[in-house]
Amino acid sequence: MRTDSGVDAADGRPLIEVKVGIADLRAVRMALVQLAYRTSRQPSSRGFLVLADVSVPPDRLREEWQRTASVLRPDLHERISLYILEGERFIGIPRDPDARTQKILSKVIADERPHADSRSSRGDASFVILKILVHHWLTDGRPVTTDWLGRTAGYSYPTVAGALAGLGGLIERQSNRRIRLRYFPREQFGRFAALADRARETVRFADRSPQPRTPEMHVRRLEKLNPRNVAIGGVLGAAHYFPKLDLVGAPRLDLSQHGSGRHLDLRFIERLDPALKRVDDPLEPATVVVHQVRHASSLFESREGGLHWADPVECLLDLHEAHLDAQATQFLKALERARPNLP
Repeated sequence: MRTDSGVDAADGRPLIEVKVGIADLRAVRMALVQLAYRTSRQPSSRGFLVLADVSVPPDRLREEWQRTASVLRPDLHERISLYILEGERFIGIPRDPDARTQKILSKVIADERPHADSRSSRGDASFVILKILVHHWLTDGRPVTTDWLGRTAGYSYPTVAGALAGLGGLIERQSNRRIRLRYFPREQFGRFAALADRARETVRFADRSPQPRTPEMHVRRLEKLNPRNVAIGGVLGAAHYFPKLDLVGAPRLDLSQHGSGRHLDLRFIERLDPALKRVDDPLEPATVVVHQVRHASSLFESREGGLHWADPVECLLDLHEAHLDAQATQFLKALERARPNLP
């Protein structure tokens, strides 16, 4: 992550550390400690840690701030602030910024975001392009233009072309310049599924209440809340597409969230169930799991009762991520049997 730093307090500007897309508290803790060290070396300076597109809830950020501040010298504590971008304005910990500081922070974020976005785009393009091609091969099968692929994925022509080049002979190129997969890429899909956790920014929540709600109960609650751009995937989604699958019960609720932001907006989780607490250990059982859909077109399917269904490939990835390998294999075979029989 690139860091934007102001000069020292001689001209009244603070030391500023910018982090875009932080998803865990350890990164916040490390950034605060590093900023405190830098600020301590300049007694007349102030230090600002600025977070944008952060997926850690504000209450957990406040707790982390309090823990870190408790070990700082009082004079240093007074000179360091944490600012979080929410929409078009910043909220502050321990206090909100004044108008002048808001203006400084807005400029810093405007300078930082293009660099963060370009790094994210390059890293995720191969995953997104292959996912869309697999989805189209399973559900439609007809060749598509590179322009269609770019619009569906949300990437420029050079980025799409680079991703396609990396797939080599897996891509069938026709005389009219349309493309499609030659076959289902079983070997590549194994590596693809292994990367899904990072590429989709998976976030897990465990129900800490004495009587945890079932996935079905959470779905009914979600239908009433009807959060935007949220779809049901995992076991429930797979059962929607193929009810005869051997999927007895749902061990957890998998949700997919689509949006224009770089990271998940998890504020709806608190409204869904206050007992849901984020877990960072991937081996700890989760009750609700949220995955980010990064392509421009969500590929969601409408659902009676509100919300949406996540696309079949998203559901397949959820089954792999939940280590339901036998069910994932059965689901994939059902998808292959159902695909259009085209030459």
